[in-house]
Amino acid sequence: MLIRNATGLDGVAFDLRIDAGRIAALDTHLPARDGESEIDARGNALLPGLNDHHLHLLASATAQHSVHCGPPQIDGPRALATALNAAARHGQWLRGVGWHESVMGDDAPLDRDWLDRHGPAVPVRIQHRSGRLWVLNSLALDALGPLGENAPFQQVRGRCTGHLLDGDTWLRQRVPSQRPSVAALSQQLAGYGVVGFTDATPDNDRDAAHAFALMHAAGDLRQRVRLMGNATLDGLPATALLHVGEAKVHLLEGALPDFDTLVTQIRTRQHAGRATALHCTSRVELVFALTALNAAATSSAHRIEHAGVCPPELLEAMRHLGLTVVSQPHFIAEKGDRYRLEVDTDDQPWLYRLGGFCNADIALAAGSDAPFGGLNPWAAMQAAVDRRDRHGEVLGAAEALTPEAALGLFTGTLDAPGVPRFDLAPGEIADLCLIDRPWRQARADLRAARVLGVWRAGVEIFGAAAVNG
Repeated sequence: MLIRNATGLDGVAFDLRIDAGRIAALDTHLPARDGESEIDARGNALLPGLNDHHLHLLASATAQHSVHCGPPQIDGPRALATALNAAARHGQWLRGVGWHESVMGDDAPLDRDWLDRHGPAVPVRIQHRSGRLWVLNSLALDALGPLGENAPFQQVRGRCTGHLLDGDTWLRQRVPSQRPSVAALSQQLAGYGVVGFTDATPDNDRDAAHAFALMHAAGDLRQRVRLMGNATLDGLPATALLHVGEAKVHLLEGALPDFDTLVTQIRTRQHAGRATALHCTSRVELVFALTALNAAATSSAHRIEHAGVCPPELLEAMRHLGLTVVSQPHFIAEKGDRYRLEVDTDDQPWLYRLGGFCNADIALAAGSDAPFGGLNPWAAMQAAVDRRDRHGEVLGAAEALTPEAALGLFTGTLDAPGVPRFDLAPGEIADLCLIDRPWRQARADLRAARVLGVWRAGVEIFGAAAVNG
């Protein structure tokens, strides 16, 4: 294939040839070959394909078939009740996602009693936007059968409230479910220019790897995948579209693991050829993670997922350890108004930092964390540039990036997320994203950019035919 009249970040026009999955040639005027298909880019920007460096594929696919229960779509208890009742189907479980305490206002708390009074007469389970809490109604509790003394539900005066904290595995074993189709979600990702992603689900195992392989084989999953997960993934052979990534450790400030056990785990995974990725959204979690990594004294390129709060005094330790931070800049746009109310004032300047990491020479990349954040990388790039919440208020202005640096958050490869790619070169794998405007226009409003064509290793995975209409 020959792509003509494309431009790069500098606005200079070029032609690009794809052959055998790689960029075979790049020059100002390439002569056509017999039988070679051509696309006229019409001066629009041809960029490296994007990678989402942190998402949860199956949870995201499931969320697309769930009821959204939080802001900004749901802004009060009446709206929540209306949405739940409208979506209910007789005899079927109803799953809600994205709920937040702010929805209830001064109304009664969301618990089994509220759902029994105001929700539909079907089993209901609603997930908090953090992903840690589920709220179930009485019909859902009854459907689970006898809970037993060890069921991880909150009790108040000996009665179950319907609140299930950090009980995903327990619930998954008891609720009838079917693995969702990922075809529509993969198409959506391709439409954003995404050619690959890292699935950051901590309990991914060999069964999960097999499921991903089947999705690829069926053609439902178009992106290549880096699979984080548990120790069972050690030594799993890589394929062209699937390879094993870091061991994922989900740190929770209120229930931190035994320190020595974590250090041993990091060293053990190192000996198995795997680095460790540590989920850190609070200052305490980050300090704990850095201390453990320092004690482990390994040479792997470890990752910090989120780094939700990172005060300046921790930057040097992160740089010294050679860490890569994978952030979610769009969380400021989506949740910044809640952060102002819920996060300690002393921590607010250090929320989801970007510029501070770059200035400290700490490798930085970004991922959506879908379904817990928006999937559109172009919206995340714009959020990295303007740092505004949904009411237009700026949070952490010093952390803002240039449009080019924001693009770079998504152009690093899956195995080197913190090394952005901006230019295309002969010999590289042909991961390409053609947008509908030159870069000088796109950089003025990244959120407005639209993708016209996407190639993963030279294979078209999104509508390049739309370019020539």
